[in-house]
Amino acid sequence: MSALGFENSLGIHDNALLVRSERSSVLANNLANADTPGFKARDMDFKAILRGEVEKQQSLEMAETNSRHIPGRQHEGWEKLYRHPLQPSIDGNTVEENVENKEFTENAMSYNASFEFLNGKFKGLTGALRGE
Repeated sequence: MSALGFENSLGIHDNALLVRSERSSVLANNLANADTPGFKARDMDFKAILRGEVEKQQSLEMAETNSRHIPGRQHEGWEKLYRHPLQPSIDGNTVEENVENKEFTENAMSYNASFEFLNGKFKGLTGALRGE
């Protein structure tokens, strides 16, 4: 019998929301620096990060019961990659506003979809707790 808990009920969706939020900040930073000479645009590989989070949830956590045990797998963080521009700028800036705006808009729409999904999950859990 499995226990009712946030991890079981929400799955990977709460992590997806966090990654989308972080990616939004990265993309907004790119847009803010569109005119900064030498600025290098960055992004995050959402699919790779989410794949890593799924693998992490599916793996068994090791309990360290002795100080001499080798530590288990640690969270590796979310890597920010440099974007390769389609048309490099003369001043070395790699921000392409049309690309950044597209990515930012798609990410915002995906963020809202994840948020609505989680909102529905929470409403379902609240209803279940109330016996509705």
